[in-house]
Amino acid sequence: MDPRLRVRLDANDVMQEAFVEASEHRSDYFRTQPVSLFLWLRGVVINKLLELHRYHLGTRMRDAKRDRPLDAAPQSSPGETSAALCGQLTAGLTRPSIAAVRSEIRTRLTEALNQMDPMDREVLALRHFEQLSNLEAAQLLGIQERAAAKRYLRALERLKQILAEMPGGLTEVRL
Repeated sequence: MDPRLRVRLDANDVMQEAFVEASEHRSDYFRTQPVSLFLWLRGVVINKLLELHRYHLGTRMRDAKRDRPLDAAPQSSPGETSAALCGQLTAGLTRPSIAAVRSEIRTRLTEALNQMDPMDREVLALRHFEQLSNLEAAQLLGIQERAAAKRYLRALERLKQILAEMPGGLTEVRL
């Protein structure tokens, strides 16, 4: 969800609205079943988020861009998918003794992900963050399942290569 909307909307409310809408349109899904139920529900949630984004960020009177936070908390960066993916990939590094190392790894991972092709980042996010299968990722990306599998493996290799080429390398991350 856009960071500007998080101040105005609760993620649980968004999900509830999306599932109410899915319930109202379930007959459409069962009549056609173009994709798996999970992907269909994911699409309903994305459409709800887009609708809320247009509603809150697209009209001057209720434009969330005009909102000012009461506290001085820093705004989130636009690369939230990369940050979320970094969090997923470094989740096993939680011991207090390596907190500084974890922070450095996240910084390097973010830099490496930002150097990658957007499609490669998307494939990695779909497979690691959303835990989709090759088939589901392929359906979302509009490519063949084998192509999605190959793209995923190449994206992993490219990420490892970028990390290895960074100063100091980065061999601690298990991809």
